[in-house]
Amino acid sequence: MRAGVAGLLPSQPGAITPRHAAALRDLGFSGASVTVGDPGEVRPDDLVHAREVLAAAGIRVAQANAGYPALVHPDAAQRARGVRLVQQACRAARLLDAVFLLVRSGSVNPGGNYYPHRENHSPATVDRLIESLRQVSSAAEAEGVTLGLECHVITTLESPEAVRQILAAVGSPALRYNADPVNFVSSFRDAYDSTTLLHRVFRELGDVTVSAHVKDVTLGNRLIVHIDECAPGEGIFDVATFMRLYESRLPDGYALIEHLPDDRIPGAKRALDAILAQTGIPWRT
Repeated sequence: MRAGVAGLLPSQPGAITPRHAAALRDLGFSGASVTVGDPGEVRPDDLVHAREVLAAAGIRVAQANAGYPALVHPDAAQRARGVRLVQQACRAARLLDAVFLLVRSGSVNPGGNYYPHRENHSPATVDRLIESLRQVSSAAEAEGVTLGLECHVITTLESPEAVRQILAAVGSPALRYNADPVNFVSSFRDAYDSTTLLHRVFRELGDVTVSAHVKDVTLGNRLIVHIDECAPGEGIFDVATFMRLYESRLPDGYALIEHLPDDRIPGAKRALDAILAQTGIPWRT
C-alpha cells in the first residue's frame, strides 16, 4: 500500500508550494489530501497548480475534499445546493487527478455533519441520501471521477450492511467505499473486538473499497460510554489486521493518516511504519 496524509498542506490549493511537497516526501508520504473548500469558488488554475506542484515531488492527490450542505438535509433547497456543490467538486477532483473525492452524507442535526440525530437512520433520510447520491454519481461518471463514501455510525451510513444496501440502491460504478472502520465502532464490544468488526467490514465492502483512513480507538474512563479516536498505535484498535485486510484487497491503494494536528503527524507516521514492519507489509512509492 501507499502512505498518504490528510494534513501538512494549506487549505487553499493555490497556496501549496514545493516546500510543502518536499516535507511530505521527507516523511515518507506519496499521497496527500487536497482541500477544495467551496467547489463553486475554487479557481481551476489553482487546482492544476496543486496537482503539478505535488506531482513534481512524486506526490499523488490521493483524496479531494470539499465543503457542502448535508446530502440528507431535510430542506429540499439546501439538499439541492449540497448536490450541486458535490457535482462541481467532481470537476475539481478531475482537475486534481485525485484518486477519489470524499463524499459524506452529513446529518439532519444542524450542528454539524457528524452530530447525532434520531432521523439520521430513518427510511425517509435513507431515501433522501440515495437520491442525492444518484445525482452526484451521475456527475462523477461524466467526469471520470471515483467517489469514496465517508461512513460513520452517527450518520445514515451507519454500518457496513447499511452502506452495502445504499451502494446497491444507487447502482453506480463511480460510487465506492473509503475504508475507515474506526467510524463503525459503536460499542465497547466493537472496540474490544475490533478484529471481528474488521472482518465484517471487509466481507461486506472489501470489493468496493477505494482508499483507507487510518486511526485508532481509545475508551474513556468516565461514566456512560465514551469512545474516542486517537493516533495509530495509541489505542486498542487492531490496526495490524486492518492493514493486512486492506493490503489484500488494494495493494496499490493509499492509507491516509487523518485528524491530527500537523506536529503530531510525524509521530503517527513512525507508529504506522512500525505496525507495517511487524506485519511484513512494505510501503509502495
